[in-house]
Amino acid sequence: MSLGSDESSVAPSAAADPARSPDGARYFDGQSSIKHRVTVALADQCEIVEDGQVLAGWPFDKIRRVDAPDGLMRVSCLTALPLARLEIDDASLAHQLAERCPKLDDDIPGRKGTGRIVAWSVAALVSIVLVTIYGVPLAADRLTPLIPRSVEQRLGEAADKQMRVVFSGKVCHTPDGQAAFEKLVNALQTAAGLDGQVDATVLSTSVPNAFALPGGKVYLFNGLLAKARNSDEIAGVLAHELGHVKHRDNVRNLIYNGGTSFLIGLLFGDVTGSSSLLFASRTMFDAAYSREAEANADAFSIDVMRKLGRSPKPMGELLFRITGNEKDKALSFVSNHPFTEDRLALMRQADQPPTAPPILSDEEWLALHDICKS
Repeated sequence: MSLGSDESSVAPSAAADPARSPDGARYFDGQSSIKHRVTVALADQCEIVEDGQVLAGWPFDKIRRVDAPDGLMRVSCLTALPLARLEIDDASLAHQLAERCPKLDDDIPGRKGTGRIVAWSVAALVSIVLVTIYGVPLAADRLTPLIPRSVEQRLGEAADKQMRVVFSGKVCHTPDGQAAFEKLVNALQTAAGLDGQVDATVLSTSVPNAFALPGGKVYLFNGLLAKARNSDEIAGVLAHELGHVKHRDNVRNLIYNGGTSFLIGLLFGDVTGSSSLLFASRTMFDAAYSREAEANADAFSIDVMRKLGRSPKPMGELLFRITGNEKDKALSFVSNHPFTEDRLALMRQADQPPTAPPILSDEEWLALHDICKS
């Protein structure tokens, strides 16, 4: 069977160097995965010998080094089959062969050198980083207005089901408390100029938080009510969440985080399966809007509170009471929202004397505060 133009089946050259490798050399002929235990004779060329027969003769100037682990020399030959390899464990023989091969470390034609591979790898990594930082957010901004409201509504309904499962359906709705809550939300919705119906719910959980889902679904956690001192504090927070609804930040966030899987689901009409689960989990436990989105929602809250003749400052005071000074905390530089002390400073700058009474009376505020007490 022919093994290539450089190979023969005659006995090794009599002029071969007497120094041969007794073992520790392996040869792969490039046609099969069979590993040949061979000896190597160095004469006018590199002769690869098995059981007294020369399997291949490689000219020294055609031999090139191939990547290999430490302690192993692996070489190929330009005149042999592309996958043919010779592996040498014997350090002395490897040194002798290296001395006879003037172009051992030259690049193999048709293959990129190590330096070029590293350069292309770095370029690819930089491209991925740039796409992540700039390309994906830009795509999310461009695609968000194109998502139909009906799709957004379906996403919200699917995520809402997951929320109710997580919290075991613990929705707070005492009659007086629910009436006060609806009055507050309706006033905020009117001032915010939202077109669709806002579906707001109070959930019985000690977590001091509030957030919005697609389709105008807004959640207020009882833990936040417990820390609030007046209705203006809660009104400011809810206005902030309505800002996310108005700007469709939750849909934009879904495109950003769901990426290809969301777009494929949108293409095939399956936007209430894995994509909604992904969105629900990230929203419940991450709430990772960008700093720009959070700042825009704060500005929206300030504008709404001013339209209602109330000060935006109470919202900042509530947030600061919950989080404290964030700049002093470890890893604060990676926070996805503006620092609370900066938000409080902004809302203090926007403070103005009330020009209208509180949205809720003292009795209504007390009923809302105790909405989860039954």
